Parts: sequence; C-alpha cells; structure tokens
Amino acid sequence: MGRRSGSADLPLHGGRVPAWLGQRMTRLGAVIAQAIVLEYGRDELLRRLAHPFWFQSFGAVMGMDWHSSGITTSVLGALKRGLAPLSSELGLHVCGGRGRHSRATPTELVAVGERVGLDGDALARSSRLVAKVDSAAVQDGFDLYLHGFIVADDGRWVVVQQGMNDGRKQARRYHWISEGLESFVDAPHAAVEGANQGQIVNLTDRRAAASRERQLDLLRDAGPAGIVRKLARLGPAHGKASAPAAQAMLPHLVMPDHHEVRAEDVVERRLHGALAAAADRGPEDFAELLLVPGVGARTVRSLAMVAEVVHGTPCRFSDPARFSLAHGGKDRHPYPVPTRVYDRTIAVMKEAVAAAKLGQDEKLAAIGRLDQQARRLEATATGPSVEALIAEERSQSHAFGGRSVFGWEPPGPVHADESAA
Repeated sequence: MGRRSGSADLPLHGGRVPAWLGQRMTRLGAVIAQAIVLEYGRDELLRRLAHPFWFQSFGAVMGMDWHSSGITTSVLGALKRGLAPLSSELGLHVCGGRGRHSRATPTELVAVGERVGLDGDALARSSRLVAKVDSAAVQDGFDLYLHGFIVADDGRWVVVQQGMNDGRKQARRYHWISEGLESFVDAPHAAVEGANQGQIVNLTDRRAAASRERQLDLLRDAGPAGIVRKLARLGPAHGKASAPAAQAMLPHLVMPDHHEVRAEDVVERRLHGALAAAADRGPEDFAELLLVPGVGARTVRSLAMVAEVVHGTPCRFSDPARFSLAHGGKDRHPYPVPTRVYDRTIAVMKEAVAAAKLGQDEKLAAIGRLDQQARRLEATATGPSVEALIAEERSQSHAFGGRSVFGWEPPGPVHADESAA
C-alpha cells in the first residue's frame, strides 16, 4: 500500500458512544484484529489501520455512525480497551487518544518501550514529530485534538490523528505508517482525509524541498528579527500567495453530511453478493462448524460483512456505508443496532478465533469462505434495494434487540420521525 492512499471529508459530530455499544465495539474490534493477525500477520493489521477507507468501514461494521468524525475516536478507544489484555499475545500496544489522552502518548510509549525492550524515547520523539508535522508543517485549517499511536513489539507503528475545523463543522483524519518511512518531512503520510478547503501550506510535499532549504538558509542568515524586517519591507501586496501548481489527484472518499444511508452511498452489487453468499454458504458451513446457539440467517448476513473487513482488499472499501448494514448505527441510521445479532456475531468470531489458536482453523476458514463466495456472486446476484433492506430491518428491529441512543425499539413496525435522529 502506498504511503499516501487518499483523502476524505468527515462531518464533525459530537456526542458520546453509549456504554452498551462501546462494550460491544471493544469486543468485536478486538476479535477482528485477532482474526487479521492470525490470517495475515501483524504488519497487515498495521497497514489496514493506515488505510482511511478500511478504517472507516471498520468503524461502520461495529455500529458507529458510518460517516462521521466520531468513528476515529470510537475505533481507537475500542482498540485501546480491547487489545490491552492481548498486548503480550499480539505484540501490539495502543497509546494516546483524544484530548488529555493524546498528550499522554509520549509517556505511554516510554512505558511500552521499557516493557518490551524498545527505545521508548525514540518512539515518543516520533509521536511528537508526527503531531508537529500535521499541526505546523501542514497548515490546512484543522486543529489537532486526537492522536493515536499503535506500536508493535518490533518497533513498527501506525499513527491515526484527527483535527477539526469548527467553522466548517468538518474533521480531517491523518494516517501515518512507519513501514517505508524515509523522512518525517518529505511526503510521509500514508493518507490524509478531508475535503480540499482551498490553498493549503504543505511543507511536507516533496515539491517543497527547495522551500524548506531556503527557509532554513533565511533563518540562519537573517534570524527571526531579520525575517520580520524583510516581510515588512515587502508590503502587504507581496504577502498574497500566488496560485499553486496543480495538485496530483488522489483517491478521495467523500463522506456526505446526510445521516441516513442512501442507495447512492452503497455499491449495490457488493451488497447483493454478500446477501447471496450468506444465503448460499450459511446452510452449508454454519450448521456444523459454527454451533453457536441462536445463529440464524440474519447473523450470517452480518458475518459476511465482517468477513469482508477481515479479508477484503483495499478497493473493496470505497463504500463504508455498506458495512453499516451489518450492525446498524447508534443513532438509528441506517437502523437501530440489532444487539442480539451483534452479540451472536461476536460469539461466532470469538469461537472461530479461539479454535484457530489451537490449530483448528475450520471455523475461521468457514467465515473466510463467505467473503470468497460474495465476490464470486457479485456479477450475478440480485436482491432487495437498499431502501427495502433498511425498511425490512426496521420492521423487525424489536425482534433483533434493536437499540439506539433513543432507547430500545418497541414491538411492531416503527414509523419514527426521521428528522429527530
């Protein structure tokens, strides 16, 4: 995966994740991380976390708001809680977080270094440098408020940090990865998420190398006071920036402002492939291999989407909204979180991972076959529209243990005022 993989626009949302969802996100996030490490190795999990499209889809499949900035905080928080008891087993450590937790990152990294034999001071320096680059060297109008640092026992790391622009009600997420990093100040990002807000001063672009050198020369020759005098002599007209050179186009994920999931937010052929795979492989594999009480067709459908998060390639995550159709969203979009389905999904995944650790990988392989079958069926599968699927789910929400920040879903069809959500 390239060091700069794209960008996206994230609506800035407030609020908190309720405890009943946060606990489930912790468990599901941890077991998905374990499955990826078992199947593809620790380095691959780090690469996934450095990929903004996958990261957004990961949060969506866990029942968080599928399009909002809150996914960053909730996913990092869930991983920090969920992977802490597994740090010795997986060799992964999640440090930092939002606000005061972000400022504690260097201290946490020094402590990790002492425990596992890494240079904690060097890791802390990397953390500070990354934060400085995205807050000072990249002047894009977003103030950093979140900094997460995930480090492995071998010293490889990923940083996910986020800034906000209150005036525009938008957030921008920045992804870093140590793999292949040659310089902190020369095109270091794995990805930058956020819509173009006009002219951006990005001194980390390779094309700015000459500018960085001239600035250092000027500082050495004239000093700070001399620079101020030179700017004053130039006058205000010379302070206007000239038109920037055309920027190279990157893959750009636009997360819309609307909260509801619409048909245009989902690649329907992928959705139909997952639904068909669940119907096709469910009866064949799951009756014998995944003997978890209560697992039915609806849980297998969620497992098909979880399987894609574990096994899918980067191009599969261009529509994060689709993954919200696994476990809904806390604000009832696309529908209330089906807690009974969610719990059974976690139980199936935990049982499959536990067996795989003992060398019995049949159950984990059965989940993998869901993803393989979904891709095979995409070209031919048909199914309900996105709107019809959401309507059906809402009509059955009470039976699935539907819950949102507004409370439990009542029995029978629900015709709530959508403008209240």
